[in-house]
Amino acid sequence: MDDGAESRLLLFAIPAYVLLAIAAYAFLRYALRLDSWADIAMLTGIAAGSFELVSDTFASLRRGDFALDYIALLAITLGVATHEYLVAGVIVLMLAGGNTLEKYAMTQARSSLTALADRIPNSVWLFEDGSASRQVPIETVAAGSAILVRKGEVIPLDGTLESDIARTDESSLTGEPYAMEKGRGDSVRSGTVNAGDAIVVRVTRADAESTYRKIIDMVRAAQDERPPIVRIANKYSTVFTLITVAIAGAAYAVSHDPSRVLAVLVIATPCPLILATPIALLGGMNAAARKRIIVKRLASIETLARVDAMVLDKTGTITLGKPSVSAISVKEEGFPDARALAIAEAIERNSLHPLAKAIVAAAREADAPRLRATGIEETVGKGISGVVDGTRYTLAKGEGEGMGMRLSAGKRAIADISFTDAIKEDTPRVVERLRRGGLDISIFTGDKEAAAQEVARALGGGIAIRAECTPQDKQKGITALKARGKTIAMVGDGINDAPALALADVGMVFSHEEHTAASEAADIVFLGGDFASVSDAIAISRRTIRIARESIFIGIGLSVVGMLLAAFGLVPAIVGAGIQEAIDVAAILNALRARG
Repeated sequence: MDDGAESRLLLFAIPAYVLLAIAAYAFLRYALRLDSWADIAMLTGIAAGSFELVSDTFASLRRGDFALDYIALLAITLGVATHEYLVAGVIVLMLAGGNTLEKYAMTQARSSLTALADRIPNSVWLFEDGSASRQVPIETVAAGSAILVRKGEVIPLDGTLESDIARTDESSLTGEPYAMEKGRGDSVRSGTVNAGDAIVVRVTRADAESTYRKIIDMVRAAQDERPPIVRIANKYSTVFTLITVAIAGAAYAVSHDPSRVLAVLVIATPCPLILATPIALLGGMNAAARKRIIVKRLASIETLARVDAMVLDKTGTITLGKPSVSAISVKEEGFPDARALAIAEAIERNSLHPLAKAIVAAAREADAPRLRATGIEETVGKGISGVVDGTRYTLAKGEGEGMGMRLSAGKRAIADISFTDAIKEDTPRVVERLRRGGLDISIFTGDKEAAAQEVARALGGGIAIRAECTPQDKQKGITALKARGKTIAMVGDGINDAPALALADVGMVFSHEEHTAASEAADIVFLGGDFASVSDAIAISRRTIRIARESIFIGIGLSVVGMLLAAFGLVPAIVGAGIQEAIDVAAILNALRARG
């Protein structure tokens, strides 16, 4: 557009804007019979302040959501219609104050989660040519790079130790209160702290794939999730709305005074049902994070509070998950123990199963020959096979009563390998606490019946057992419990638990670096292996929902009392606005208790 065209457009635009302003003034001054410029300014402010409320209300109606904001909209409309502009303006101001208070409370509720994300530095020192050469953004560091981590710094990326020795504080991930000794070539995880001298780490995973970044991503996803207000708050909102309409209608029927109706609506606006529930849920999420419990979905807190049945995996959940080889029984005459162990180690060398790690560790300790296996085929829950020196060997569940595996070649049984895995020290106490909390406890395990029953007896009995379970069997067990009307929490730690974790109402997993599939399927992730985290999660969820309901009932109760006083003409609308603001503050402060 040339300068001449712009000038002509401006000449037409200026008179148009002047005429529009005159028309707006005439409408406000005469059509609405406003008496002063102050009224015009007040109404203009009300319109501007209500814009977001109006747009949000209509958006919720288009989505088919049940919203409580229309009570506030009705109160503002009635205030304008009855020329109570000051009251309508105070409602708008009160809504803005409520939103500010809600944002503050949300920030407080998220404080531990924010601190979790703030631990990782934004930049790292690259280690090149024997020294720290330059500082670069963490997201630019590729796998294979070497980085320098000084004493007391958080290890920013997963990698292997290049230095001869290191001491790492892993309490943020595992809860273990002591420093771990590491040697050259050992794995180090992001999020842990270098408790010793400066070290060099060879990066194995870029920032986006690192252990700690995945934890942060879980937290952020949960923070961004829309809180499940519908399930908790909205089932009370219909009753509250009916009470509000009934009191407002009765007040008008008796007095024929619109100001009493306005006062009733003002006290019902904004409703603490909207504010208290998400704040309490985020507060519970915050409390869980301080216990190293990562809640991936806010709705899981509400569901976990209703759980009445819990299914436990055995290895790595009830037990330490670090089994060791207790015996090797060779079945084929003339077959050396060391060769049987070496074949098993070759097949299991790269498997993530806990028993595979035990075999690899036993072979290393026994200094067994290091063989090479090819054509590895692993079926989760079934076994693993591979070709060693031209023969295909298979490792599958053993024939004995305890926890074990059988090495075979075709139909020939070569050797039975037995394992032991100690029960976590706090498991019996925690299981008893869960039972006292009204939960039915089941153990679903791939182990033999006898081994599972032995664990059940050690935990005090009264536990339903499903032994020799494949991942599909665990799913079927969850389905059977659901058919009985149970709300189920599943606790596991391995890849083979992932299908059952996804099917349960709430999936909870003890997360280790190699158990990403289980972590993805779960709703709640425990950092470390402390079994007490299970009862902590349930206690936090129940307390959170109790506080949310308390806040709702506090808000409803005080609002109903205030509305009744307003209906009898004892509370004018302008005073009612202040009363409602006090009610909101009380409900929100109570909801913030869930952070504790």
